[in-house]
Amino acid sequence: MLQGTTTEDKNEKLPRLLGFWGIWMLVVNGLIGAGIFGLPSGAAALAGEYSILIYGFCALLMLPVILCFAELGSYFRGTGGPIRYGTLAFGPFIGFQGGWLYYLARLISFSANTVLLTDSIAYFLPAAGESTGRLISLAVICLGLSLINVLGSLESIRSMTLFTLIKFAVLILLPLGGFIILGADVIPTFDSAMPSSSALGSATLLLIYAFVGFEGAVVPAGEAKRPERDMPLGLLFGLAVVTVLYMLIQLVSQAAIPDLAATKTPLLDASAALFGSSGAVILMIGVAASVVANLIGSMFSATRVTYALSLDHSLPSWFGKVHSKFLTPANSVVFFGISAFLLSAFGTFTVLAAMTVLSRLFLYIMSCSAIPRLRPSFRGGGRFILRGGYLVPILGILACLWLMLQVSAQSIWMTGIFIAIGTGLYWLGRKQIKS
Repeated sequence: MLQGTTTEDKNEKLPRLLGFWGIWMLVVNGLIGAGIFGLPSGAAALAGEYSILIYGFCALLMLPVILCFAELGSYFRGTGGPIRYGTLAFGPFIGFQGGWLYYLARLISFSANTVLLTDSIAYFLPAAGESTGRLISLAVICLGLSLINVLGSLESIRSMTLFTLIKFAVLILLPLGGFIILGADVIPTFDSAMPSSSALGSATLLLIYAFVGFEGAVVPAGEAKRPERDMPLGLLFGLAVVTVLYMLIQLVSQAAIPDLAATKTPLLDASAALFGSSGAVILMIGVAASVVANLIGSMFSATRVTYALSLDHSLPSWFGKVHSKFLTPANSVVFFGISAFLLSAFGTFTVLAAMTVLSRLFLYIMSCSAIPRLRPSFRGGGRFILRGGYLVPILGILACLWLMLQVSAQSIWMTGIFIAIGTGLYWLGRKQIKS
């Protein structure tokens, strides 16, 4: 057994309250953010009625990566996820970089979604989206979510459960109503010409944004009751449910709106076409619930990254302080909340969107590559071991490399800058240990 598996339990101070459904909700809310509310039109523009098949292809593309995370997630009972994988497989520097890139991706995505939530509120209250009102709205959102996360993991999961139920109720209502109202017209005939390979590739790159974010579920393993069983089940069941839901939504959207490719608000227009103006209002509630659930899950997992990095002495010990009453990494939560507010106050982060996916691809490659190094030491003990030797990790790495080829040069050099910043912070942290 590797040394890290004994010391991590000794250092953990967070209570184990996460069960299968809590992990599953972290997976689902990591995958379903705001993207699905705008993706159907872009997919239709690129792939037409064949766009439903692209969702399935994206799921298959990410399946080997998720399977690798399922195996790795069954190895560890400590907080950190990819930090643990990278550190034990390749050393503390690579482990830190994995955690750092994941943290940045979560922070930037959180900030962008906070802006989106503010815009959704402004749909009903225009003053909330203008000047001082916008800043107040952003501050209230960041403060409220920070407070939920400081109060405890149970409070976070309960809040996320509520918004997840609202989100699913709205998202399921759309395809259910579509099948009832439209009947057999929902099923595509596939009699149109097949799109070009370049269009299909572009559609895949677009829709892959809806299939990243699941990795947040493995980070709080130190709070899971049975991570060796619940991590694999939560990841795989989460991917299956989300993929089916995405495909059903795409089917109904393109049937309800003949010119789906031309709209900027596909699900809003589809709801209005099926249910009238009240349908649009219900859909907006679903958008808000979806974003809030995603934000709670993002903050929950990202703050455990800085907590774990502090335990590994890669960040100052301040980040590893646990609240004496609520037993949560309160300092990490406060730091994340303030940083998210500052980022969301200064922009929409559309330029950084692709960069967050690129950093995740680096993270996925590191995690898939860790399996050959770690598996020999973690066999047995009821852990989830993939069949087929190392074929699945190889497929996961190849899928990520193919996706990297689709990313712009701007995203690459921006990611390089953030890696350089992380490297500087890492060596500063290590220097503190020596002194």
